Amino acid sequence: MKIFVRTGVPILAIAFWLTANIACTNSPASPSPTVAASESTRVMHADAEPSSTPSQPTEFLASGPIIVENEVDVTAQRDGLVAKILAEPGTAVKKAQLLATLDDRQISADLEAARAKTRSTENDLRNWEAEAKVLESDYARAQKMWEAQIIPKEQLEHARYKAESDQWDVKRVSELLTNAKATEQSLELETEKTRIAAPFDGVVARRYVRAGQSVVKNDRLFWVTAVAPLRIRVTLPEKFLGRVRPGIVVGITTVQSSDLRRYSAKVIEVSPVVDPSSDTIEVLAELTGDTAGLRPGMRADVHVANVP
Repeated sequence: MKIFVRTGVPILAIAFWLTANIACTNSPASPSPTVAASESTRVMHADAEPSSTPSQPTEFLASGPIIVENEVDVTAQRDGLVAKILAEPGTAVKKAQLLATLDDRQISADLEAARAKTRSTENDLRNWEAEAKVLESDYARAQKMWEAQIIPKEQLEHARYKAESDQWDVKRVSELLTNAKATEQSLELETEKTRIAAPFDGVVARRYVRAGQSVVKNDRLFWVTAVAPLRIRVTLPEKFLGRVRPGIVVGITTVQSSDLRRYSAKVIEVSPVVDPSSDTIEVLAELTGDTAGLRPGMRADVHVANVP
């Protein structure tokens, strides 16, 4: 741009005009490099700021029921009529202690008859065995007499046949005695089935029958459960495989109860395989120490040290 300076125009006016033209050539939409750099710096600082994440819990909780190993329904082993009830729910019982009895009058009568038959057959067998010894002795004497030519051979053969025949009678009566004893044992077993007994030490949890009630084979009569040792079975994610091993101690807390105590349990069994349908392993632990506040069937939480 050519600037013509007229003669007589003041120098100060020319300088003012140049400054105004230079300012107009700068676009207001384009920020200065200093401002742009400052904004870029602020964006970088915002992106570099780390995001806050919640910390991983130190314990993993798995819920399961408290169980006992021995817990069964005691059922009727034969048809019959309940004669007596000898245990009620809540009764502590010992192994083989009677819980109830069925009417056994007919079986007892049959058993006595079978025992009498066994005794009679035993006496018959003794009689046949004694006679067999006599005939064996007669045959031995006849053999000597025949050798001395005192008796004919026909008499010797007769003595031999009698001795052999008696031996067969001994075997026949011996078989009868075996059958009589088998019948007696069968009736004794049926008599035992009329005596409903506790299968192990524990407590009667439920009673399903009453005196005078007719029952058939496999009907439930009582529910008997042991009271110790208490155990808990839970499932854990696959990541705990190799970390949870038999012998380690875990914490136990109840779920529904107001009991805030923390119990201890020792892991006694860990499934060696992973369930492919749920990617879990099964763990069995046995409670130790004071377990007075716990009962079979209660639901509890197992506290296991967490793993990444």
